[in-house]
Amino acid sequence: MGSERLTLGLLLRLGILLTTVYVCVHVYLETGWRGTPAPLALEHPIQSKQQLGQQSRTKRVTAETEEQDRSVKRRISYVRTLKKDSPAKKRDENREDPSPPCCPPLRPHRKAPRWHIDLEPWASESHSLEEEAKRFLGYITRPQVLCSPLASEEAAPEGSQGSTGAWAVCLDPKFSLTQRMQSKHCRIYSFGLGVDDQSLEHFLAKSGCEVHCFNPSLKQPHLQQAEMWLHRLSVDWRDPNPAIVAQHQYANTKKLGTILNDFGHRQVDVLKADMESAEWKILENLVLEGVLDSVGQLLLELHLHWAGFEVAGDDPSVVRYWFSLLKELERANFRLFHVHSDPAKPHLFLHKNVLNASSAYTLSWVNTEWKP
Repeated sequence: MGSERLTLGLLLRLGILLTTVYVCVHVYLETGWRGTPAPLALEHPIQSKQQLGQQSRTKRVTAETEEQDRSVKRRISYVRTLKKDSPAKKRDENREDPSPPCCPPLRPHRKAPRWHIDLEPWASESHSLEEEAKRFLGYITRPQVLCSPLASEEAAPEGSQGSTGAWAVCLDPKFSLTQRMQSKHCRIYSFGLGVDDQSLEHFLAKSGCEVHCFNPSLKQPHLQQAEMWLHRLSVDWRDPNPAIVAQHQYANTKKLGTILNDFGHRQVDVLKADMESAEWKILENLVLEGVLDSVGQLLLELHLHWAGFEVAGDDPSVVRYWFSLLKELERANFRLFHVHSDPAKPHLFLHKNVLNASSAYTLSWVNTEWKP
Protein backbone atom coordinates (compact mmCIF):
# COMPACT_ATOMS: atom_id res chain seq x y z
CA MET A 1 0.00 0.00 0.00
CA GLY A 2 2.83 2.34 0.80
CA SER A 3 4.69 1.52 -2.41
CA GLU A 4 1.57 2.18 -4.51
CA ARG A 5 1.22 5.60 -3.00
CA LEU A 6 4.87 6.30 -3.69
CA THR A 7 4.49 5.25 -7.28
CA LEU A 8 1.33 7.31 -7.71
CA GLY A 9 3.12 10.35 -6.29
CA LEU A 10 6.00 9.96 -8.70
CA LEU A 11 3.64 9.66 -11.65
CA LEU A 12 1.74 12.71 -10.48
CA ARG A 13 4.97 14.73 -10.21
CA LEU A 14 6.07 13.47 -13.62
CA GLY A 15 2.71 14.47 -15.13
CA ILE A 16 2.96 17.89 -13.59
CA LEU A 17 6.53 18.21 -14.88
CA LEU A 18 5.56 17.14 -18.39
CA THR A 19 2.58 19.49 -18.31
CA THR A 20 4.86 22.34 -17.26
CA VAL A 21 7.35 21.49 -20.00
CA TYR A 22 4.54 21.29 -22.56
CA VAL A 23 3.15 24.66 -21.48
CA CYS A 24 6.60 26.25 -21.65
CA VAL A 25 7.27 24.80 -25.08
CA HIS A 26 3.84 25.92 -26.30
CA VAL A 27 4.37 29.45 -24.96
CA TYR A 28 7.81 29.63 -26.57
CA LEU A 29 6.52 28.43 -29.87
CA GLU A 30 3.60 30.90 -29.82
CA THR A 31 5.88 33.82 -28.90
CA GLY A 32 8.47 32.95 -31.56
CA TRP A 33 5.86 32.49 -34.35
CA ARG A 34 4.11 35.83 -33.73
CA GLY A 35 7.43 37.69 -33.44
CA THR A 36 8.41 36.62 -36.95
CA PRO A 37 6.79 38.80 -39.71
CA ALA A 38 4.21 36.75 -41.49
CA PRO A 39 4.21 36.53 -45.29
CA LEU A 40 2.13 39.28 -46.92
CA ALA A 41 0.05 36.75 -48.81
CA LEU A 42 -1.06 35.09 -45.55
CA GLU A 43 -1.57 38.15 -43.36
CA HIS A 44 -3.07 40.66 -45.88
CA PRO A 45 -4.48 38.79 -48.86
CA ILE A 46 -6.51 41.74 -50.28
CA GLN A 47 -3.58 44.22 -50.16
CA SER A 48 -1.31 41.67 -51.82
CA LYS A 49 -3.66 41.37 -54.79
CA GLN A 50 -3.75 45.15 -55.28
CA GLN A 51 0.00 45.48 -55.12
CA LEU A 52 0.43 42.55 -57.46
CA GLY A 53 -1.98 44.22 -59.92
CA GLN A 54 -0.11 47.51 -59.68
CA GLN A 55 3.21 45.76 -60.18
CA SER A 56 1.76 44.00 -63.19
CA ARG A 57 0.57 47.28 -64.71
CA THR A 58 3.92 48.92 -63.98
CA LYS A 59 5.74 46.08 -65.70
CA ARG A 60 3.39 46.33 -68.68
CA VAL A 61 3.89 50.12 -69.04
CA THR A 62 7.64 49.68 -68.68
CA ALA A 63 7.60 46.99 -71.33
CA GLU A 64 5.56 49.22 -73.69
CA THR A 65 7.92 52.15 -73.11
CA GLU A 66 10.94 49.99 -73.78
CA GLU A 67 9.26 48.71 -76.96
CA GLN A 68 8.57 52.29 -78.12
CA ASP A 69 12.17 53.27 -77.41
CA ARG A 70 13.37 50.29 -79.42
CA SER A 71 10.98 51.26 -82.24
CA VAL A 72 12.26 54.87 -82.27
CA LYS A 73 15.85 53.66 -82.24
CA ARG A 74 15.09 51.35 -85.17
CA ARG A 75 13.54 54.25 -87.13
CA ILE A 76 16.47 56.55 -86.36
CA SER A 77 18.87 53.81 -87.34
CA TYR A 78 16.89 53.31 -90.55
CA VAL A 79 16.98 57.03 -91.41
CA ARG A 80 20.70 57.20 -90.68
CA THR A 81 21.23 54.20 -92.90
CA LEU A 82 19.27 55.85 -95.71
CA LYS A 83 21.31 59.06 -95.36
CA LYS A 84 24.51 57.11 -95.22
CA ASP A 85 23.69 55.07 -98.31
CA SER A 86 21.87 57.80 -100.27
CA PRO A 87 23.12 58.73 -103.77
CA ALA A 88 23.65 62.33 -102.63
CA LYS A 89 25.92 61.07 -99.86
CA LYS A 90 27.87 58.92 -102.30
CA ARG A 91 28.21 61.88 -104.69
CA ASP A 92 29.50 64.01 -101.84
CA GLU A 93 32.09 61.36 -100.98
CA ASN A 94 33.28 61.29 -104.59
CA ARG A 95 33.59 65.08 -104.82
CA GLU A 96 36.98 66.60 -104.27
CA ASP A 97 35.38 69.90 -103.23
CA PRO A 98 34.34 69.61 -99.57
CA SER A 99 31.63 72.28 -99.97
CA PRO A 100 27.98 71.12 -99.96
CA PRO A 101 26.59 70.13 -103.39
CA CYS A 102 23.55 72.39 -103.22
CA CYS A 103 23.36 76.12 -103.32
CA PRO A 104 22.96 78.00 -100.01
CA PRO A 105 19.42 78.81 -98.94
CA LEU A 106 17.95 81.94 -100.43
CA ARG A 107 18.11 84.98 -98.24
CA PRO A 108 14.79 86.63 -97.54
CA HIS A 109 14.03 89.20 -100.19
CA ARG A 110 12.79 91.84 -97.77
CA LYS A 111 12.59 92.37 -94.07
CA ALA A 112 9.36 93.00 -92.24
CA PRO A 113 8.01 96.47 -93.12
CA ARG A 114 8.42 99.32 -90.67
CA TRP A 115 5.99 102.19 -90.19
CA HIS A 116 8.38 105.11 -89.77
CA ILE A 117 12.06 105.94 -89.81
CA ASP A 118 14.03 106.74 -86.68
CA LEU A 119 14.56 110.49 -86.46
CA GLU A 120 17.99 111.61 -85.31
CA PRO A 121 18.32 114.04 -82.39
CA TRP A 122 18.30 117.71 -83.25
CA ALA A 123 21.61 119.22 -84.24
CA SER A 124 21.23 121.82 -81.49
CA GLU A 125 18.82 122.81 -78.75
CA SER A 126 17.79 125.84 -80.74
CA HIS A 127 16.42 123.69 -83.62
CA SER A 128 17.76 126.28 -86.03
CA LEU A 129 17.88 125.83 -89.79
CA GLU A 130 21.53 126.85 -89.95
CA GLU A 131 22.64 124.20 -87.46
CA GLU A 132 20.60 121.49 -89.18
CA ALA A 133 21.91 122.53 -92.61
CA LYS A 134 25.52 122.60 -91.36
CA ARG A 135 25.25 119.02 -90.06
CA PHE A 136 23.46 117.77 -93.18
CA LEU A 137 25.81 119.43 -95.70
CA GLY A 138 28.86 118.29 -93.78
CA TYR A 139 27.55 114.73 -93.92
CA ILE A 140 26.83 114.60 -97.67
CA THR A 141 30.10 116.28 -98.73
CA ARG A 142 32.51 113.93 -96.90
CA PRO A 143 32.97 110.46 -98.47
CA GLN A 144 33.07 107.68 -95.90
CA VAL A 145 35.08 105.09 -97.85
CA LEU A 146 37.75 105.36 -100.50
CA CYS A 147 37.02 103.77 -103.87
CA SER A 148 39.40 103.45 -106.79
CA PRO A 149 38.81 103.22 -109.66
CA LEU A 150 35.46 104.83 -110.41
CA ALA A 151 33.47 103.67 -113.42
CA SER A 152 32.64 107.24 -114.47
CA GLU A 153 36.33 107.96 -115.04
CA GLU A 154 36.64 104.97 -117.38
CA ALA A 155 33.33 105.61 -119.15
CA ALA A 156 33.81 109.32 -119.81
CA PRO A 157 35.25 110.23 -123.21
CA GLU A 158 38.53 112.10 -123.21
CA GLY A 159 38.14 115.87 -123.01
CA SER A 160 34.49 115.70 -121.85
CA GLN A 161 33.22 118.52 -119.66
CA GLY A 162 30.26 119.26 -117.38
CA SER A 163 28.20 116.56 -115.70
CA THR A 164 29.94 113.50 -117.12
CA GLY A 165 31.57 112.73 -113.77
CA ALA A 166 28.37 113.18 -111.75
CA TRP A 167 27.36 109.51 -111.81
CA ALA A 168 29.94 107.01 -110.65
CA VAL A 169 30.06 103.37 -109.57
CA CYS A 170 32.76 101.80 -107.45
CA LEU A 171 35.00 99.24 -109.17
CA ASP A 172 37.27 98.72 -106.19
CA PRO A 173 38.21 95.01 -105.98
CA LYS A 174 37.27 94.89 -102.29
CA PHE A 175 33.63 95.20 -103.38
CA SER A 176 31.76 92.74 -105.55
CA LEU A 177 30.79 94.73 -108.66
CA THR A 178 34.06 94.08 -110.52
CA GLN A 179 33.77 90.32 -110.04
CA ARG A 180 30.12 90.42 -111.07
CA MET A 181 31.01 92.29 -114.26
CA GLN A 182 33.73 89.79 -115.11
CA SER A 183 31.33 86.88 -114.65
CA LYS A 184 28.59 88.66 -116.70
CA HIS A 185 26.12 88.43 -113.82
CA CYS A 186 25.68 92.09 -112.88
CA ARG A 187 22.31 93.84 -113.17
CA ILE A 188 21.69 97.59 -113.41
CA TYR A 189 18.49 99.55 -112.77
CA SER A 190 18.42 103.15 -114.02
CA PHE A 191 15.43 105.40 -113.27
CA GLY A 192 15.05 108.81 -114.87
CA LEU A 193 12.40 111.33 -115.85
CA GLY A 194 13.26 112.67 -119.27
CA VAL A 195 16.41 112.65 -121.36
CA ASP A 196 19.39 111.95 -119.09
CA ASP A 197 23.02 111.26 -119.77
CA GLN A 198 23.29 107.47 -120.10
CA SER A 199 27.00 107.15 -120.75
CA LEU A 200 27.42 105.17 -117.52
CA GLU A 201 24.63 102.75 -118.51
CA HIS A 202 26.21 102.17 -121.94
CA PHE A 203 29.58 101.54 -120.34
CA LEU A 204 28.15 99.00 -117.91
CA ALA A 205 26.17 97.29 -120.68
CA LYS A 206 29.29 96.94 -122.82
CA SER A 207 31.07 95.54 -119.78
CA GLY A 208 28.63 92.63 -119.65
CA CYS A 209 25.93 93.94 -117.30
CA GLU A 210 22.21 93.47 -117.82
CA VAL A 211 20.96 97.06 -117.94
CA HIS A 212 17.31 98.07 -117.45
CA CYS A 213 16.40 101.72 -118.05
CA PHE A 214 13.02 102.90 -116.76
CA ASN A 215 11.25 105.92 -118.26
CA PRO A 216 7.47 106.42 -117.97
CA SER A 217 7.37 108.59 -121.11
CA LEU A 218 8.22 105.75 -123.51
CA LYS A 219 5.61 104.82 -126.11
CA GLN A 220 6.09 101.07 -125.83
CA PRO A 221 5.85 99.07 -122.58
CA HIS A 222 9.16 97.26 -123.21
CA LEU A 223 11.83 97.76 -125.81
CA GLN A 224 15.31 96.36 -126.34
CA GLN A 225 17.64 98.99 -127.72
CA ALA A 226 21.19 97.96 -128.56
CA GLU A 227 22.53 96.30 -125.40
CA MET A 228 19.94 97.77 -122.97
CA TRP A 229 16.32 97.13 -122.03
CA LEU A 230 13.91 100.10 -121.91
CA HIS A 231 10.69 100.00 -119.87
CA ARG A 232 7.71 102.37 -119.71
CA LEU A 233 7.83 102.40 -115.95
CA SER A 234 9.19 104.42 -113.05
CA VAL A 235 9.80 103.90 -109.36
CA ASP A 236 7.57 105.43 -106.70
CA TRP A 237 7.12 105.22 -102.91
CA ARG A 238 3.72 103.56 -103.26
CA ASP A 239 1.97 101.22 -105.64
CA PRO A 240 -0.82 102.64 -107.85
CA ASN A 241 -4.48 102.47 -106.99
CA PRO A 242 -5.92 99.18 -108.37
CA ALA A 243 -8.86 101.08 -109.86
CA ILE A 244 -6.48 103.24 -111.89
CA VAL A 245 -4.58 100.19 -113.05
CA ALA A 246 -7.78 98.51 -114.20
CA GLN A 247 -8.88 101.64 -116.07
CA HIS A 248 -5.60 102.24 -117.92
CA GLN A 249 -4.59 98.56 -118.32
CA TYR A 250 -1.12 99.32 -117.02
CA ALA A 251 0.65 101.23 -114.26
CA ASN A 252 3.63 103.42 -115.06
CA THR A 253 4.84 103.81 -111.45
CA LYS A 254 5.47 101.14 -108.84
CA LYS A 255 7.49 100.59 -105.70
CA LEU A 256 10.95 99.12 -106.22
CA GLY A 257 10.00 95.98 -104.31
CA THR A 258 7.02 95.45 -106.63
CA ILE A 259 9.18 95.98 -109.73
CA LEU A 260 11.72 93.44 -108.51
CA ASN A 261 8.97 90.90 -107.91
CA ASP A 262 7.32 91.58 -111.28
CA PHE A 263 10.61 91.16 -113.13
CA GLY A 264 11.63 88.12 -111.09
CA HIS A 265 14.80 89.81 -109.83
CA ARG A 266 16.10 89.30 -106.32
CA GLN A 267 19.03 91.70 -106.48
CA VAL A 268 20.33 94.77 -108.30
CA ASP A 269 24.04 95.47 -108.38
CA VAL A 270 23.59 99.18 -109.13
CA LEU A 271 20.48 101.32 -108.62
CA LYS A 272 20.68 104.75 -110.26
CA ALA A 273 17.82 107.24 -109.77
CA ASP A 274 17.17 110.85 -110.69
CA MET A 275 13.59 111.35 -109.56
CA GLU A 276 13.30 115.16 -109.51
CA SER A 277 12.49 115.67 -105.81
CA ALA A 278 10.62 112.37 -105.33
CA GLU A 279 13.83 110.72 -104.11
CA TRP A 280 13.17 111.40 -100.40
CA LYS A 281 9.89 109.47 -100.18
CA ILE A 282 11.28 106.73 -102.47
CA LEU A 283 14.32 106.39 -100.23
CA GLU A 284 12.04 106.25 -97.20
CA ASN A 285 10.10 103.39 -98.80
CA LEU A 286 13.32 101.48 -99.51
CA VAL A 287 14.32 101.87 -95.86
CA LEU A 288 10.95 100.97 -94.35
CA GLU A 289 10.39 97.89 -96.52
CA GLY A 290 13.96 96.61 -96.24
CA VAL A 291 14.51 96.65 -100.01
CA LEU A 292 18.00 98.11 -99.55
CA ASP A 293 19.24 94.61 -98.77
CA SER A 294 18.75 93.84 -102.47
CA VAL A 295 20.91 96.75 -103.69
CA GLY A 296 24.70 96.69 -104.07
CA GLN A 297 25.34 100.34 -104.95
CA LEU A 298 22.97 103.31 -104.80
CA LEU A 299 23.43 106.38 -107.01
CA LEU A 300 21.02 109.17 -106.18
CA GLU A 301 20.58 112.81 -107.12
CA LEU A 302 19.33 114.88 -104.20
CA HIS A 303 17.34 118.06 -104.80
CA LEU A 304 17.56 120.56 -101.97
CA HIS A 305 15.85 123.66 -103.32
CA TRP A 306 12.57 122.54 -101.68
CA ALA A 307 11.37 119.88 -99.25
CA GLY A 308 10.28 117.36 -101.88
CA PHE A 309 7.05 115.61 -102.68
CA GLU A 310 4.90 114.93 -99.58
CA VAL A 311 7.62 116.01 -97.15
CA ALA A 312 6.00 118.24 -94.54
CA GLY A 313 7.21 120.37 -91.67
CA ASP A 314 9.11 123.59 -91.11
CA ASP A 315 12.56 124.00 -92.64
CA PRO A 316 14.61 122.71 -89.67
CA SER A 317 12.31 119.64 -89.41
CA VAL A 318 12.69 118.94 -93.13
CA VAL A 319 16.49 118.98 -92.94
CA ARG A 320 16.41 116.79 -89.84
CA TYR A 321 14.23 114.34 -91.78
CA TRP A 322 16.69 114.36 -94.71
CA PHE A 323 19.61 113.71 -92.37
CA SER A 324 17.75 110.92 -90.58
CA LEU A 325 17.11 109.15 -93.92
CA LEU A 326 20.80 109.23 -94.78
CA LYS A 327 21.66 107.86 -91.33
CA GLU A 328 19.24 105.02 -92.02
CA LEU A 329 21.32 104.30 -95.12
CA GLU A 330 24.41 104.13 -92.94
CA ARG A 331 22.70 101.71 -90.54
CA ALA A 332 21.90 99.56 -93.59
CA ASN A 333 25.69 99.29 -94.23
CA PHE A 334 25.78 101.86 -97.05
CA ARG A 335 28.85 104.10 -97.18
CA LEU A 336 29.25 107.26 -99.25
CA PHE A 337 32.15 107.05 -101.73
CA HIS A 338 31.45 109.76 -104.32
CA VAL A 339 30.00 113.28 -104.18
CA HIS A 340 29.35 115.61 -107.11
CA SER A 341 27.91 119.11 -107.14
CA ASP A 342 27.06 120.70 -110.47
CA PRO A 343 28.38 124.29 -110.47
CA ALA A 344 25.74 125.25 -113.04
CA LYS A 345 22.93 124.59 -110.55
CA PRO A 346 21.59 127.55 -108.52
CA HIS A 347 22.63 127.88 -104.89
CA LEU A 348 19.29 127.37 -103.23
CA PHE A 349 18.65 125.46 -100.03
CA LEU A 350 14.93 125.35 -99.19
CA HIS A 351 14.46 128.50 -101.28
CA LYS A 352 17.24 130.28 -99.38
CA ASN A 353 20.95 130.81 -99.71
CA VAL A 354 22.20 128.78 -96.77
CA LEU A 355 25.96 128.21 -96.42
CA ASN A 356 26.27 128.69 -100.20
CA ALA A 357 24.88 125.17 -100.71
CA SER A 358 23.98 123.93 -104.18
CA SER A 359 20.43 122.98 -105.01
CA ALA A 360 21.45 119.50 -106.24
CA TYR A 361 24.07 116.89 -105.26
CA THR A 362 24.74 113.53 -106.89
CA LEU A 363 25.82 110.97 -104.30
CA SER A 364 27.02 107.37 -104.62
CA TRP A 365 26.91 104.77 -101.85
CA VAL A 366 28.20 101.20 -101.72
CA ASN A 367 26.68 98.46 -99.57
CA THR A 368 29.75 97.19 -97.71
CA GLU A 369 27.93 94.04 -96.49
CA TRP A 370 26.25 93.16 -99.77
CA LYS A 371 26.76 89.54 -100.81
CA PRO A 372 25.13 88.62 -104.14
